Amino acid sequence: QVQLVESGGGLVQSGGSLRLSCLASGRTDSINTMGWYRQRPGLQREEVAKFTSGGSTDYDNSVRGRFAISRDTAKNTMYLHMNNLKPEDTAVYYCNALGGYYNGQGERVEYKSWGQGTQVTVSP
Repeated sequence: QVQLVESGGGLVQSGGSLRLSCLASGRTDSINTMGWYRQRPGLQREEVAKFTSGGSTDYDNSVRGRFAISRDTAKNTMYLHMNNLKPEDTAVYYCNALGGYYNGQGERVEYKSWGQGTQVTVSP
């Protein structure tokens, strides 16, 4: 399967910027889609931005125009560029990968992998 490690979180003032990174390792050639999620205090995990299976991008309305998702396939790394951050963006941010492959027995194995999360805190 795939292992994911996020980095780049931290404390930033309102209006500031951060760039999160997600490094993928393992069977990276089996990844179909990747995306970023966040879990704000007291709320359920929500999708923030993603690459679709067709390679296009999609964003939640709350971040559209402020966040941008990108990737460097040579480095097996996905990024989330966050601009004009607001206190309500405070959350633990997770990267996610969906994929599948055939194992040694010819069986299809599908998976959903998560990173450990990185904390983003935006002060007023």
